[in-house]
Amino acid sequence: MPQTEAMGKKDKKIDTYIEKAQPFAQSILNHFRELVHSTCPDVEEKVKWSMPFFDYKGVMCHMAAFKQHCAIGFWKAALFKDSSLLERAKSEEAMGHLGKITSLKDMPSDKKLIGYIKEAMQLNEKGVKLPPKAKTEPKPLVIPPELTTALKRNKVAKEAFESFSASHKREYVEWITEAKTEATKEKRIEKALEMLAEKKSRNWKYESKK
Repeated sequence: MPQTEAMGKKDKKIDTYIEKAQPFAQSILNHFRELVHSTCPDVEEKVKWSMPFFDYKGVMCHMAAFKQHCAIGFWKAALFKDSSLLERAKSEEAMGHLGKITSLKDMPSDKKLIGYIKEAMQLNEKGVKLPPKAKTEPKPLVIPPELTTALKRNKVAKEAFESFSASHKREYVEWITEAKTEATKEKRIEKALEMLAEKKSRNWKYESKK
């Protein structure tokens, strides 16, 4: 890893975030953080949506720690030369673009990561914007019969689900219907009932705290 002294602005909130992460995650987060700073000395750290973000003339990338894995994402990955970043994120159902990272061995080489960071820097320096998302008519929300049955047995979860906005309902429905096996679907329904009983949206961890 480059030995250049990091001169960017560090946020103490991110120090705390890393300290609270699982031990396996701390080495991953610290490694990526130092790579970003050594590659982009003018980077600024910020906390957005309860996650560490790295800004340089705009958002560059972010990282996050979960109970069993970490995620790293690049804001303009859709414009990167390496299109496999997007495909990997989809195939592994990961929030970031490097899949579910459980150790430093799961990460690309420092050389490749530095390349991604430099590409993100260049896109922001040039002021390149992400293309606007094409407007599409939302598909009718079809609730899986298994979820409907489960909700009937759990009054609290049912009331929470019915009180949610269409987008929050869709997050749960898509998560469950995308399950590739019946066993996975059953586990997701069970987990959905737990979160709904606590009146949590499917992606509550990523939502901005107000």
